[in-house]
Amino acid sequence: MKRMIQNIILLLLLSFSILLIMYGNGLASASMVSAQEAGDSLEGEDDDVQVEMDEGSPLPNDDSTSITENDEEEEERQLKPSPDVDTYFLFTKPSGMSMELHAGKDVQFLVGVTNKGSKDFVLETMDASFRYLMDFTFYIQNFSTVAYNRVVKSKQQATLYYQFFVSESFAARSFGLTVNLFYKDADETQYLNSVFNETVTIVETDEGLDGETFFLYVFLAACGVLLLVGAQQLFTNMGKKKPAAKPKVEMGTQNVNDVDYDWLPKEMLNELNKSPRRSPRQRRTKRGTGSGDE
Repeated sequence: MKRMIQNIILLLLLSFSILLIMYGNGLASASMVSAQEAGDSLEGEDDDVQVEMDEGSPLPNDDSTSITENDEEEEERQLKPSPDVDTYFLFTKPSGMSMELHAGKDVQFLVGVTNKGSKDFVLETMDASFRYLMDFTFYIQNFSTVAYNRVVKSKQQATLYYQFFVSESFAARSFGLTVNLFYKDADETQYLNSVFNETVTIVETDEGLDGETFFLYVFLAACGVLLLVGAQQLFTNMGKKKPAAKPKVEMGTQNVNDVDYDWLPKEMLNELNKSPRRSPRQRRTKRGTGSGDE
């Protein structure tokens, strides 16, 4: 019993130590990731991400960057959609037309293009970006520009696929999502369609069970099983009682020599069976004692 209790205690200590080691590794990895993110933020801004600034704060002294952004804004303002092209937008991940995007997950959508005119169109590129809600001309993050160079002939349709990743740092915030499609006709005239220009909310991913919670449940289940096994063994040992020792009864001499008692009367046999038999040694002792008294 003591050995079984010692084994149970050792198993509990081993499970607890494993859980502590795994939890410590998770904290270490999380701290390393946060440190790396902090280092990346200190090194400099990403080309696709612009830091949000107040209206009164001075702009950076990078003339090339400001000129490039101004050129892109002017180009978008000058380009207009073609009346012969219709576009359709559909989220595939998350499915439907939900305005909630999950942080730390990929976002996928399809853009359908219909050519209603008589000229052919070439679908050149498509990009997406997060914009500031109060001013859609202010960029929060630019995503990759995907080149398609796909020809859509007259009275035909085409479908384009696009995907981008939402950073976890944008969780619990709202942004303007803008998706622009650039294309041209057979006369090399450039056009721009804003296929999507709405406000979206970034929500935290609600996962049913993470790694730490799973291992915690496993540890608790193992402890419960060990306790049940120990209780079962304890009750089993307590339930087993030693059988009481039967009193020894002297039955006398047995019929070892196969003596034939059939010639005796039945009354004599019954009397012999009822009365306890004594061994010849006891009879001799009694007779010796009686003769001595006389």
